[in-house]
Amino acid sequence: MTAMASLGRLDRLWQRGREFLGTDYAIMGGAMSWVSERHLVAAISNAGGFGVIACGSMEPARLAEEIIATQALTAKPFGVNLITMHPQLDELIDVCGANHVSHIVLAGGLPSAAAIKRAKDTGAKVVCFAPALVLAKKLARSGVDALVIEGAEAGGHIGPVSTSVLAQEILPVMAEQLPIFVAGGIGRGEAIVGYLEMGAAGVQLGTRFVCAEECVAHPNFKQAFIKAAARDAVPTTQVDPAFPVIPVRALANEGTKRFIEFQHEIITRYRTGELEQKDAQLEIEHYWAGALRRAVIDGDVELGSVMAGQSVGMVSKIQPCAEIFVELLDQAQSALAARQGLS
Repeated sequence: MTAMASLGRLDRLWQRGREFLGTDYAIMGGAMSWVSERHLVAAISNAGGFGVIACGSMEPARLAEEIIATQALTAKPFGVNLITMHPQLDELIDVCGANHVSHIVLAGGLPSAAAIKRAKDTGAKVVCFAPALVLAKKLARSGVDALVIEGAEAGGHIGPVSTSVLAQEILPVMAEQLPIFVAGGIGRGEAIVGYLEMGAAGVQLGTRFVCAEECVAHPNFKQAFIKAAARDAVPTTQVDPAFPVIPVRALANEGTKRFIEFQHEIITRYRTGELEQKDAQLEIEHYWAGALRRAVIDGDVELGSVMAGQSVGMVSKIQPCAEIFVELLDQAQSALAARQGLS
């Protein structure tokens, strides 16, 4: 297969995703708090992908500022990721509508039918995360326009099921019904092709873009990614089922070691009657408060939270977004050419 033929095959495989996003490549940037801001989002979109602003805990006025600043840096499509548990979710949706955001991604929990409708009423396409087949079907019935299925290999908050299993469960059943983007642990073009051939409309990558030149993350944060192996990106450890910990995948560091000790200390205080169970749980949950910002912005990669997916082992250098896309496309086309050669 010639390079032109393999590119044509790739274009056909992700045509539905490209049309849905309005991009050259059906590659979404994962929304990473403090990382996915105007500069990286615009760079991903300008390189042919689909950047996504991570709203996180932003107030409505702050989100409006970020959207407008991103629009000043790119004329290409991009989206906004909103956390469904945000107390001002309705106002944030309205901000997206007022600023003509083309795609709203609702994440961090199952959104209500009212939130989905409100987002759709702005004229935006609505994308939601589906961590299981039953929820994918429910979201489809609720009228979402596309789904992201993200496996446990991803960075940040994760579910319990691997990307490969989710893809096998959901794509054969749902891929014809609506566009589905696969995420979690994807770092090379060969994997992109594999999921496209299974029926995915496209993919989402987060960890791969942290070491983009355009990313504002602290140099210490980027160097931690470059030095890390896949096995270094581990989920948060829970020491007692009575005190649940929301699993977050991040690079093991001094902070993760201290978190284990901290949990033991808090649970001991509860058992001796010093703390009520609810207060003990809150103390545990608040341990990481501000830890991601400390790592990303301040560069404290020892005590901060260095959220990273297992594909971090494939991040080896700092390079422009455009160069990252060239590598991914070359790998994808080579994979397709090799398949043709074997057929």
